[in-house]
Amino acid sequence: MNADPTPSPSAPLTAHAPRASLLINSANPALVGLAGAAGSCSSGPMWVVWRGQLCRALWGSRAPAASSRPRSAEAGSLPAPRCWSCGIALPAPGGLPRFCPACQALQPPESQPDLFRLMDCDRSFNINVQQLQQRFRSLQRSLHPDYFSQRPQKERDFSEQHSSLVNRAYQTLLSPLRRGLYLLELNGVELAKGTDSDIDVEFLKEIMEINETLAEPNNEAKIEEIESFIEVKREELTKDVSKAFERDDLQEAKKLLAKMKYFENLEDKVKSKKNPS
Repeated sequence: MNADPTPSPSAPLTAHAPRASLLINSANPALVGLAGAAGSCSSGPMWVVWRGQLCRALWGSRAPAASSRPRSAEAGSLPAPRCWSCGIALPAPGGLPRFCPACQALQPPESQPDLFRLMDCDRSFNINVQQLQQRFRSLQRSLHPDYFSQRPQKERDFSEQHSSLVNRAYQTLLSPLRRGLYLLELNGVELAKGTDSDIDVEFLKEIMEINETLAEPNNEAKIEEIESFIEVKREELTKDVSKAFERDDLQEAKKLLAKMKYFENLEDKVKSKKNPS
């Protein structure tokens, strides 16, 4: 017989290159060039694979001929999220917060949102603070719970959750220290708690001396001096942290941010000393 027999799942594709080429051409014209380049099965080892494996490499899933199921129903694929109000399938999010395109219902916030994306900022230590503030005010207006007072309770709850998230995102990205720590977190680096192993001894001595000075009574003049010193050091460290992130030196950024955290604690003590409750 001259008919081309259908290869079994265990048969090498090298014996059926014409069928493979036809299947590629009909299923995805963009792959014609790839199939033509491999028309001769002896031209390279790339084609000496099993049929199912080749199809997975080309389509990213099983071959269309092996099943009539649509891609959305394939094993392992996630169903598209649906609007909690009208039930339609939601498109891929183009921005945050997310509203249903059909009924305009506010959708719940993501469980782990990207705060940079939420605030429309580049994922970088150096951000446009003015742009951040404008985005914050815009989101505050559009998500304020008062605007949802006539909406269902579920949507009012989502509004409060979004408002809380926006406030947290703004405070995180506005502070150089919190912004740097968040960048480290996104890159899988955490600042160690309860350890000074990454801090040099001379720096720790300097911090201890400042703490001792702050503990002294009737030291208003020294407090003003310390406050100015802290501001200068924070500006220096902010510049150094920026350079470390630009070099993608996360470990150096981590050490500098640890120092910056010490100065933030000192600043809190200075404020408490100047404005005792």
